[in-house]
Amino acid sequence: MTRPMHHEVTVEVLTSADAEVAQRRVAGALVAAGLTTGDRVAFCLPSSAALLCAVLGALRIGVVPVLLNATLVARERAELVADADPVLEVADASHLAALGSGAEVGLAPYPLARPMHYTSGTTGRSKGVWSGVWDPDTARAAFDDEADLWSFGPDDVHLVCSPMYHSVSVRFAGATLLRGGDCVVLSRFDAAVARAALAGAYGPVPTTTFMAPSALGRLLEDVEGAPDRFDSLRLLVHAGSACPPSVKRAALERVGPDALWEFYGSTEGQFTVCSPSEWSAHPGTVGRARPGRTLSVDDDGTIWCRPPEFARFSYWGDDTKTASAWRDGAFTVGDLGRVDGDGYLFIDGRRDDLIITGGVNVYPAEVEAVLSEVPGVSEVAVFGLPDDRWGQRVCAAVVPTLPGTQLHADRVLDAVGAHAAAHLAAYKRPKQYEVVEGLPRTSTGKVRRNRIPDLLDPD
Repeated sequence: MTRPMHHEVTVEVLTSADAEVAQRRVAGALVAAGLTTGDRVAFCLPSSAALLCAVLGALRIGVVPVLLNATLVARERAELVADADPVLEVADASHLAALGSGAEVGLAPYPLARPMHYTSGTTGRSKGVWSGVWDPDTARAAFDDEADLWSFGPDDVHLVCSPMYHSVSVRFAGATLLRGGDCVVLSRFDAAVARAALAGAYGPVPTTTFMAPSALGRLLEDVEGAPDRFDSLRLLVHAGSACPPSVKRAALERVGPDALWEFYGSTEGQFTVCSPSEWSAHPGTVGRARPGRTLSVDDDGTIWCRPPEFARFSYWGDDTKTASAWRDGAFTVGDLGRVDGDGYLFIDGRRDDLIITGGVNVYPAEVEAVLSEVPGVSEVAVFGLPDDRWGQRVCAAVVPTLPGTQLHADRVLDAVGAHAAAHLAAYKRPKQYEVVEGLPRTSTGKVRRNRIPDLLDPD
């Protein structure tokens, strides 16, 4: 491993051989600490090679990592840890390093579970996506489903530049390492560092990577020293939010003819995959069903996916929400779309109230629950507005208890902003606050978030 520093971003090179030893040591430390199959260990740390090895080492002995966003404030993290009820919580670098010094133990050839990631819901309470522990045959089927789709192999070098609380980061990096390839791991995304890494500045030249559309757009920005092309990549995958057509076309022009792929999925599961030729022939599509899956759209436009048995999941500790997500062997996350006659899926709308900023999901109800605690706030509604850099930015419309009083309104907004800074992770905090006299509602009283922008001053 190497650890050069650039722009306060740590870059590490992780070989398959080194990763195997590190995973065995982490597994040994977990066994020595008394963890057994099905137990959970919570990680709340920035991306690193050590974290990746800890996650894989746990998975290969059937211990389920719970991966939490490292930018969560203490209250947010405590709520999720309490819900997950882990046997062990790892939230600092020294504890992570100690796990890496255990005695080596044997590992299953493939991960025996999926990490548990939290995805928020419209109720405002985050839900853990739980897949249980697999038998060896199921584990191999789940691993091959991902590794075969992208043809990861021993000649690959995967650039990890998305945070590891995104499920795709561990899937892609883990599949590469366990197929004998290597990884270059960024502690966080930085466009200049990513460009340097893709040019081989830190050692091996990456052949594959994943980026959210917002990161992809920054990679392609026309700045001094930016490369004209990224021809070393055989595979550049994007997903997580809608990709602006201008960014998609710019990327297609700067990579090889078969390199730029897209998928549509969620924390809960994967739906589609789309090659560059398919997107060019069907602009705007997110592709067709992944192998082993079938797609359907009901009369309301809700997208359903029937996955393989190994891809079934439940919401941790919430049988009611689990039941609402499944129907006749298919699941939905509430997104809306249509499937054309050739089986290509087009997304018409994301699930209720979802804001996707920089590829990260933000649910208004969760933010509203925090902002409504502020004295002087009568009502608050959180919504998204288009943003050239992040795809969407989080905004809040606030109804003060004394509408029409400018001094009161200013004080309330100051208090709301301070409260958000103290109680919400940075990516959830509204970047724009607006005072309104009332919120638009349906006849049944539900806030119509899509109408809130109409109330705002166009200037």
